[in-house]
Amino acid sequence: MPPKITFVGAGSVVFTQGLLADLFTYPELDGVHVALHDIDPDRLATALAAAERIAAVRGVKPVLTAHADRREALSGADFVVNMVQIGMAAATRTDFEIPARYGLRQTIGDTLGIGGIFRALRTFPFLKALGADVADVCPQAWLLNYTNPMAMNVQYLGEATGLTRVVGLCHSVYWTVHGLARLAGVPFEEVTYVAAGVNHQAWVLRFEHAGADLYPRLRKLAASDGQLRRRVRFDMLRRLGYYPTETSEHSAEYVPWYLKHDSEVERLRLPIGDYLGIVAENEAEYERTRRAIAAGEPLPVEGTGEYAPQIVHSVLTGTPRTVYGNVVNRGLIENLPSGGVVEVPCLVDGTGVRPTRIGALPPQLAALNRTYLSVNDLVVRAAVEDDPRHVRHAAMTDPATAAALPVERIFELCDDLVRAHGDRLQPGLRAVLGP
Repeated sequence: MPPKITFVGAGSVVFTQGLLADLFTYPELDGVHVALHDIDPDRLATALAAAERIAAVRGVKPVLTAHADRREALSGADFVVNMVQIGMAAATRTDFEIPARYGLRQTIGDTLGIGGIFRALRTFPFLKALGADVADVCPQAWLLNYTNPMAMNVQYLGEATGLTRVVGLCHSVYWTVHGLARLAGVPFEEVTYVAAGVNHQAWVLRFEHAGADLYPRLRKLAASDGQLRRRVRFDMLRRLGYYPTETSEHSAEYVPWYLKHDSEVERLRLPIGDYLGIVAENEAEYERTRRAIAAGEPLPVEGTGEYAPQIVHSVLTGTPRTVYGNVVNRGLIENLPSGGVVEVPCLVDGTGVRPTRIGALPPQLAALNRTYLSVNDLVVRAAVEDDPRHVRHAAMTDPATAAALPVERIFELCDDLVRAHGDRLQPGLRAVLGP
């Protein structure tokens, strides 16, 4: 039997295309079984047609199957790639529009903050069901999660399902260092780097070329370039001494310093509600793909550099690689809470995925990460303990929410979002608590 890779949420067609384009570049994986699952029949059919096109262009002959039934798609899988978004664009718009009525600003809203909290809460019931299916029909599979909020979801999977072969994957470290290398004027392939922290708020701890530290060059650039100084990440570099591994739009949401203040929004050019435009473009890109397939037009077949295909290849062939993964903290970062989910380098080979122990982060970085992980833990506690009070506690603890709203308004906002998301939440968390 060929190795089997199941894509759950394969109707995220553009992302599925990129992953398959990467996967099909490895000659050792020719003939692999790719099982596509989605609950939307039109999106599933589009994903299958796109996969067939990509395989033909790459000159490979995988076994491609499409499944409306999730357990059928998962049965016997060696790898499960999860990219499901519960509620799709409509739920995301709700996460922006209701907080905006309260004067709460968000840029991306998928990781922390009120948007991240409710995205997690509507995803958890699906993750619990997915985890039960994996445990039943493919218990040895590696579950590779792309669904945000990454750290909350991976922690919940561990606590609610008991699965241990779970790794959260994100491209933020790779593309951050890629961009920094370009700014520093050195080839990315020649850079040595180490990053660690939490997803979307990890830190570039080492950044070197030919044995030389490149941070002085970055600081000099930041001092001399007025445009760079007007970016959140370079502002954080100035204040904290290290560069964060996600965009300025993301980074502004995880601290209390920026979004509350009109002057900072203007100075740092923060695009309020930016993710709504990204959602609209994703929807438009899906429609373009669907029309191109129907018309028999060629599709772009471009790789993404994502980690999931690299992990599949390394585990199946024994080829050693280092990737960045989001895993439960068991002594990996000693000054962050045990049981929280951290982002660290991971060695991947035929034995699986093995995280690297980092030691202690610089204290100013660990302080911010601990607040982030406190929010995560309260959201997970809300779901695992079925306690709606912890939803509000998480929002009260969140830096950007607490900076913007008094506590009674936080409770009112949570109640409004509970009402709006309704039956997407587990029953015990649908309670309206009042101020």
